[in-house]
Amino acid sequence: MITVNPDGKIMVRRCLVTLRPFRLFVLGIGLFSLCFLMTSLGGQLSARRPGDSPFTIRTEVMGGPESRGVLRKMSDLLELMAKRMDTLARLENSSELHRAAGNGHFAVDRSPAGAGLMERIQAIAQNVSDIAVKVDQILRHSLLLHSKVSEGRRDQCEAPSDPKFPDCSGKVEGRPPDTLSWGPQGPQGHACRVAQRGCLWGWRWLPGPGWPSPQWMRARWTSDPCYAFFGVDGTECSFLIYLSEVEWFCPPLPWRNQTATQRAPKPLPKVQAVFRSNLSHLLELMGSGKESLIFMKKRTKRLTAQWALAAQRLAQKLGGVRRDQKQILVHIGFLTEESGDVFSPRVLKGGPLGEMVQWADILAALYVLGHGLRITVSLKELQSNLGVPPGRGSCPLTVPLPFDLVYTDYHGLQQMKQHMGLSFKKYRCRIRVIDTFGTEPAYNHEEYATLHGYRTNWGYWNLNPKQFMTMFPHTPDNSFMGFVSEELNETEKQLIKGGKASNMAVVYGKEASIWKGKEKFLSILNKYMEIHGTVYYESQRPPEVPAFVKNHGLLPQPEFQQLLRKAKLFIGFGFPYEGPAPLEAIANGCVFLQSRFSPPHSSLNHEFFRGKPTSREVFSQHPYAENFIGKPHVWTVDYNNSEEFEAAIKAIMRTQVDPYLPYEYTCEGMLERIHAYIQHQDFCTAPGPAPPGARAPQSPFILAPNATHLEWARNASLAAGAWPPAHSLRAWLAAAGRACTDACLDHGLICEPSFFPFLNSQDAFRKLQVPCDSTESGMNHLYPAFGQPGQECFLQKEPLLFSCAGSSTKYRRLCPCRDFRKGQVALCRACL
Repeated sequence: MITVNPDGKIMVRRCLVTLRPFRLFVLGIGLFSLCFLMTSLGGQLSARRPGDSPFTIRTEVMGGPESRGVLRKMSDLLELMAKRMDTLARLENSSELHRAAGNGHFAVDRSPAGAGLMERIQAIAQNVSDIAVKVDQILRHSLLLHSKVSEGRRDQCEAPSDPKFPDCSGKVEGRPPDTLSWGPQGPQGHACRVAQRGCLWGWRWLPGPGWPSPQWMRARWTSDPCYAFFGVDGTECSFLIYLSEVEWFCPPLPWRNQTATQRAPKPLPKVQAVFRSNLSHLLELMGSGKESLIFMKKRTKRLTAQWALAAQRLAQKLGGVRRDQKQILVHIGFLTEESGDVFSPRVLKGGPLGEMVQWADILAALYVLGHGLRITVSLKELQSNLGVPPGRGSCPLTVPLPFDLVYTDYHGLQQMKQHMGLSFKKYRCRIRVIDTFGTEPAYNHEEYATLHGYRTNWGYWNLNPKQFMTMFPHTPDNSFMGFVSEELNETEKQLIKGGKASNMAVVYGKEASIWKGKEKFLSILNKYMEIHGTVYYESQRPPEVPAFVKNHGLLPQPEFQQLLRKAKLFIGFGFPYEGPAPLEAIANGCVFLQSRFSPPHSSLNHEFFRGKPTSREVFSQHPYAENFIGKPHVWTVDYNNSEEFEAAIKAIMRTQVDPYLPYEYTCEGMLERIHAYIQHQDFCTAPGPAPPGARAPQSPFILAPNATHLEWARNASLAAGAWPPAHSLRAWLAAAGRACTDACLDHGLICEPSFFPFLNSQDAFRKLQVPCDSTESGMNHLYPAFGQPGQECFLQKEPLLFSCAGSSTKYRRLCPCRDFRKGQVALCRACL
């Protein structure tokens, strides 16, 4: 203790001087250790059931050896620190006495300060040691009382034998769930060293631990703090209470107070959704701090007027139709730090922006439609909004999911599965996955994908295939979400037509690698047109871009639009696939020229598609532009044929086109589509299909007058709750080797997978006059189908495998088709 004297200030200063850096480091270690001790002990003391008071300590949770071990280790550590500090202090004081002997610089005065510090550390160590002894006594007393209580209820804490809960005593049987891990992987998805040839960074599947059971929990209940949060303390009773009241594997225990069990809150009264035209609040919800979010907000702000006009038009079209407001969580998983957030750093360097364009438009559409939005781009925000219990995600959510719908991507889907426990299985029907390239049913069904070689890093979630939402209408098995392009009014269209330069071309590609090896095509194009590029560079011109190309560098979106409005031609060299830029160019009056792929690109022959959950064959860089727009706006030629390429350039220069934008890529078209999905798609309560071979009391089909296909009988009752309406169904027997997607397009229709259950019967084959010598049911994504040779008919056994995609020369597939609205292939004429 420092006495009051004239040299008081000097003594304080000397005491501070004695705290050399090493002493400060050791003292910091001690304080950190104490904080760690209190955190570790406090985390166990605070474990409580949801119904307990936050101030009630549950001593039975403290019964494990962890608490006593932590206290003993911390006490030993502090005692060791004190001994070493004492030795260091003596050595340091001795050396300083020798150095100060010549000038008498208060070396002796430093000794009391070092001694005071030592006394304090020794006192802390003694206090911790005393605390350890006292807590150990409390724990032993607690365990003694708890063992007596458990002994009295031993007969009540045995796993009950109830046929309604067959998995209560042994849930570990069967194949455990898998987890998705990010890291280096080989060609088959196996883990490998980064230095190994053929290793790429990506997702790979790891076997999971299995679902909880009393046996599993006895060995694993300490592996995740969430079990202690729900009151699990290592006893059989706590296991069964958890499995009956938190999860649903065991029946309620008769001696438990059932009225105390937390009940689900009553649903809030439904509120009518009202169209919004002011998007300022949406911009606040989107947040900031990431370049990707800044890009998305700029796009949304630029399109505000078009969204407002589209909302007004759709409101008039719908009239007085009531729309219930949905509470929607939007979790953009690929922007989270946990997934790497590889897009944000590349926004300003020419990286792909298609995903961010789509997400910005999805947010705008949901908000304009009048629904309640919550947006997350971090794992911490996701956990908070879902109600995830503290821990590693093994336990269900603490409260019922407060969202009617959840929009996310594959990264977010995996994050939700890891942190929702069994609640993921309960609520996954509410999830909508934004999936750029689509997921076909054969890859989505876990068992089937594993057995038949369709397993990839991104598939087999066992969702309804319609829950996957794509950027373009690749396959009707998924829902077409899309995005929007800026729509021009008539005045703007006339100005563009008058300001076009007939000999100006813009190359599709912002990364220099896209230009590599394209000198031959560019030299031919340069004979007829002035070539412009928008390739990103920092200091010097990329060497891949020829000198005769005028490179503008990476342009902001408004300036890029102005460049397209002057150009005659927008030319692609095969990559990137299916981006938004060609639609923007066509909307601004450009002709889009692209390469035809022969053979078509797919997961079998092209690295880009390898591992993606689709067997789709891509015949050009932008199949939608080729198939749904076509000439004169879109030209697809063989770039390996120089004469064909040059002839196309000459013909395009003579062609006059007006700006064109398909309705489904306008703001109104996207609002119309998402409105229909939200109002009609229900994957939680939708009735399951009839068993294979089951026959309705009265067949709803009749053979068409020309005897080529089946139609829904006019006097047949419509299937309750079916969407699209069943009366739009038309069914054909496709040719051998023909997919249902192509078979329906041949008749100007769209394949509709939700109609498959109506056709999955012997009656459908009989009405089509198909000679079935026998009929079998099985799991195959090509069923229902007629097998040749053999005259055998096959019905689908697994509803999740109904698929428009896929073909085989062994089968003639039975295909359900429907009509569609002009410019809106996702909706039938009666779907709105």
